[in-house]
Formats: sequence, C-alpha cells, structure tokens
Amino acid sequence: MLTFQKLETKRIVLDQVKMQDAPYLFATLSDENVTQFYGMDPLQSIEEAERVISSFRCGLQEGRVIRWGMYCKEAGSFLGTIGLHQVNRSNMRAEIGYELHPDHWKKGYANEAMQAVLRYCFEEIELLRIGAMVYPENTASAALLEKQGFLREGLLRSYYYHGGKTHDAHVYGLLREEWEAS
Repeated sequence: MLTFQKLETKRIVLDQVKMQDAPYLFATLSDENVTQFYGMDPLQSIEEAERVISSFRCGLQEGRVIRWGMYCKEAGSFLGTIGLHQVNRSNMRAEIGYELHPDHWKKGYANEAMQAVLRYCFEEIELLRIGAMVYPENTASAALLEKQGFLREGLLRSYYYHGGKTHDAHVYGLLREEWEAS
C-alpha cells in the first residue's frame, strides 16, 4: 500500500493536489505547449481538471499512483505536478511523470522536485527502478532525465495516440544503484 508523504525542497513543497487547485491544473493541462508531449489532448474544462485530481486520489488508494502538487514556498503558487504511475511494488518499479505551467519552465523547479521524488522512491518505498516515457521531440524533458542520471534505453514506436495520430516514445530508466552512485 502506498501512503502519501509530503516532501520539501529548498524552494518548493510537494503536497497533495487539492480540488481548489483545479483552476491552476486546468491552466496547465489546457495549454497545448504542455499537452503536446503529455500523451493527452488539452483539457477543455475545470470539471475535467477536477476529474484528473480525483483520479490521483483513486490511484493512490489503489496503490498504483502517487502524485504531488508542486507549490512555490515563497509565493505559495501552484507550479504543476510530479508523480509516480504504474507503481508495481512486487517488481519494485514505477514510472515518473511531471508537468509544469509554462510560466515556470526553465527555473529548475522540475529538477528540484525530481530529486526529492527520486529520494522518496529509492529510500522510503525502496523501489529498484524508475522509468519514464518521453516523446523524442521533448528535448527539455530528456535533458532533465539525463541530468538526474536516467539512461535512454530504447524507442517504443506508436506508443501514444492523441491529437489524431500516433507518437513514439523514448524509454528512460534509472536504477537505484545508479542513483546511489551519483
């Protein structure tokens, strides 16, 4: 069973996404600059954002998803989310995913949040592997993963379908022993 744990870094708090965050999540996931590499079409309503938040809660209860909202300590503002999905405790692995509103890109928030989540994954819930799926065109996300020590392991052809067409995905992975050695 997964239990939610609040995490903190120097500049951000990682906490549960609340229903009052729905307008901010909507502002992020309705932006085509964000969703073009997210594997989904842009959200069309705040109600859809509320359903996404509910899915985070259901996924946690089912032990397969844990998602944190990223909040700026200084301003208290919602930056985006980061979390684990496809959590498989018996095989000691999960996949990581994240998104930030474009106003917060290139400020180091995702890097900072990922460091905290990886520490949680490898030290607290003792996973052995964290994977990530990244569109080949998403060079910013690939660079973030590589900065954290992830290795590109292969290409999944036509892995995503959205926007009326298929999209390939690069598979990235980070093993606990690689993370500990870095």
